[in-house]
Amino acid sequence: MTVGTLNIPVLETERLILRGWREDDVEAIRAITTDEEAARYIGGLKEPWQAFRSVCTQIGHWQLRGFGFFAVEEKATGQCLGWAGCWRPDGWPENEIGYSLRRSAWGKGFATEAAEAALRWAYETLGWETAISCIDPDNVGSQGVAKRLGATLEESGVQVCFFTADIWRHLPPKQYLERAA
Repeated sequence: MTVGTLNIPVLETERLILRGWREDDVEAIRAITTDEEAARYIGGLKEPWQAFRSVCTQIGHWQLRGFGFFAVEEKATGQCLGWAGCWRPDGWPENEIGYSLRRSAWGKGFATEAAEAALRWAYETLGWETAISCIDPDNVGSQGVAKRLGATLEESGVQVCFFTADIWRHLPPKQYLERAA
């Protein structure tokens, strides 16, 4: 049997590896989607079996769009912490930088570190001219990540497929890359 492969790049930061998905990452996704607090702003709790489908969705997005969410691995432990990267499923308003990590990884700067790497990659490699983050109005943590990346609140209460979000606009490529240098 031949298993298909995707050309998902590997991005490295000081503490993280952003990489393609593996079957053992299902457990990390399950840790997020079955934790009431961690799943609160990403569509709510899911059944444990849905974690496998979530990973398949991530892989499918890469196949169809040529970009997607990376699995985020902590270098020090080898543990998959969640996902971060580039996202634009059918019906999405624009190209998005998104992120979600298991609760044990919160408050350590991992989301900002991963999102910074993803945004740089989107601008430098994919040639994106703009990017947004769709953030639940009550998700103060994600708003903080967006602010640290230089994003500003552009519009509130936007209907995005199945939820209502605030649209945070990231800096344009030249400004972001100069700021991040």
